[in-house]
Amino acid sequence: MKKSRKAEVFFCGSKAGVLIENQKGFSFVYDETYLSGSKAKPIAFSFPLQKEPFHRESLFPFFVGLLSEGVLMDHQCSSLKIDENDFYGRLLKTCHTDTIGAVTVREVL
Repeated sequence: MKKSRKAEVFFCGSKAGVLIENQKGFSFVYDETYLSGSKAKPIAFSFPLQKEPFHRESLFPFFVGLLSEGVLMDHQCSSLKIDENDFYGRLLKTCHTDTIGAVTVREVL
């Protein structure tokens, strides 16, 4: 049985929502406080503002796009002892700071 993993997703430093991996795949849902704020903006075109969760069997392409590639990916996977094919694990361990763009991801332990 696969263990569920959870992360908070931040947009411009504000908690925008939660990304969860479970046995059925992945889901992203916006935080209610974020949605009700006057400055709420979608984190990506593929995630329009809505109360209903988004679901997908594999990790959403938007989040895969936040991951490093090439030599940097090799270095991160080697130094952090992460399987390069575990995209969600890589996201949790590497996308909490210094991401390109306004989105960061922080693992919930």
